[in-house]
Amino acid sequence: MTTPNELRLLPWLGSGDKPCYLSTDDPDGYMSRFADRVEAIQLGTASQLLEEASEVLDSQDTSPDEMRRLAKELTGALRDIFRVATSRGRLPATCDPGEAAY
Repeated sequence: MTTPNELRLLPWLGSGDKPCYLSTDDPDGYMSRFADRVEAIQLGTASQLLEEASEVLDSQDTSPDEMRRLAKELTGALRDIFRVATSRGRLPATCDPGEAAY
């Protein structure tokens, strides 16, 4: 078991949209590897959305509905990436995404 300050923030939310944490002394355990795979998928999705966003923004034919859909997907991806960065120690776990200074 790890101490509370060594808990890993998992890349998904729990019930009530609350953060989920993993307490383990095995970084190669099943849940750790599963969380790594989920993070990799989230990063890949964000990369694809970024590419799509560039194309959509360059197009003169983009409808307002397409822009709203893209904005919603980008918002979700950004939330996921923020959680991954927090989990990997790039941002403090107590940091509010709206207050993060970059």
